[in-house]
Amino acid sequence: MSLWRLSTHNSRGRGAPPPTRRRVVPRPDPKRLDRIARTSRKLLSEPGEANSFVIAGDLLDELQALPPEQHAELFALLESQFGPDPQAVLGAAQRYAAEPSAAALIELTARAEPPRQELLRRLSRAPGGIAAIVALRRSLLAALKTRPELAAVEADFQHLLSSWFNAGFLQMERVDWSSSAALLERIIEHEAVHAIDGWNDLRRRLQPDRRCFAFFHPQLPGEPLIFVEVALLAEMPEAVGPLIDPGSEPRAPREFKVATFYSISNCEPGLKGVSLGNFLIKRVAEQLKHELPQLKTFCTLSPMPGFADWLRKSGGRTPRQELSTRQRTRMTEADAVLRAEFGADLAGLGSGFSPDRASPAGREAIERLAAHYLAHESVEPGGNAVAKFHLNNGARLERLNWAGDRSAKGLKQALGMMVNYLYNLDEVELQHERFVHGEVVSSRRVARKL
Repeated sequence: MSLWRLSTHNSRGRGAPPPTRRRVVPRPDPKRLDRIARTSRKLLSEPGEANSFVIAGDLLDELQALPPEQHAELFALLESQFGPDPQAVLGAAQRYAAEPSAAALIELTARAEPPRQELLRRLSRAPGGIAAIVALRRSLLAALKTRPELAAVEADFQHLLSSWFNAGFLQMERVDWSSSAALLERIIEHEAVHAIDGWNDLRRRLQPDRRCFAFFHPQLPGEPLIFVEVALLAEMPEAVGPLIDPGSEPRAPREFKVATFYSISNCEPGLKGVSLGNFLIKRVAEQLKHELPQLKTFCTLSPMPGFADWLRKSGGRTPRQELSTRQRTRMTEADAVLRAEFGADLAGLGSGFSPDRASPAGREAIERLAAHYLAHESVEPGGNAVAKFHLNNGARLERLNWAGDRSAKGLKQALGMMVNYLYNLDEVELQHERFVHGEVVSSRRVARKL
């Protein structure tokens, strides 16, 4: 499969090699990397746009021919040979410090920008260039796990992709049963929250009381970047099982009062960390409101991945000092209840945990710590990614749902806990700003648990 195809290859398909076959890793070819380096310098030095376009195409061909095993060396090449000149940056910084004029600042900014950024810009102008850069970043993120010195190269990729994939450029399209088979296959393949078990399952998720919207970038036609699944209901849901039951009966339109976003999936690993979702939910909600004016409530039913791990590792043992005395005391007390009921090491919250076996006191302790986890930990750098997504989009932390997800995945990640985030379309911008400044807006029912 070509490196530049954006969809993820399913190794279980008919083209998968036999399990016993050994994969032969080709030896690195320094000459190939040398050619890439020469073509890259030629592209950067070309002043004419027409010739630049041709050279960018040549570079794209050379990159496409590079075996994946040599990608790490390619990124090392970008790091060592296409970074900024330290002496030039230092000189420009000293001149700006001595005289902080506009001209000096412009010079400093130009000197500090790595040439590889301009290289990627010029490469992006070739047909298929942006797709190639996205695919390269997928390899770069994998290489970064063992090559931390490539962090600056990754920062350049993310910086440029964040500009090119600004949410304002994304085009929204409704997905239904009449959509192309290729698009429907992508939805099944990339569903990351609640797996779709074949065509019958997908068909239920596209019935009249369901909606699915995909977002596309003009430079990547036919390749969905992110998609959103919505259930049209009579009331805010507290469990996901009924929403994804392929045997459930569709609701009549007269019952549509609540639009619940129950799954949001990114389709492209190469865009990890690139914010595609700023106010994306609001765009979908406004479309639904236009189509179905009777809708009064827009909310989510969201998972809490990472909560169980956080509970076992940190939980209420060491409350943050910035919390009030009352909050720290309540966290410590909740932690003590859990350790008394589930063991000093919380082993009882492991793989055999069942929401039905928790005592009322144990349930209250878990819910209290879940409220803290979302309301306070989500603003931290390592906070829950799902919470960050919705709170940064202007949602309110509305309700915790005990045993909302009884699947093996839901129990493992969050002890079955789920959460509703509420989207008030008139307040999302204000609540987004509050979250950016470190504040999570919560409902009274959640605040009472803090």
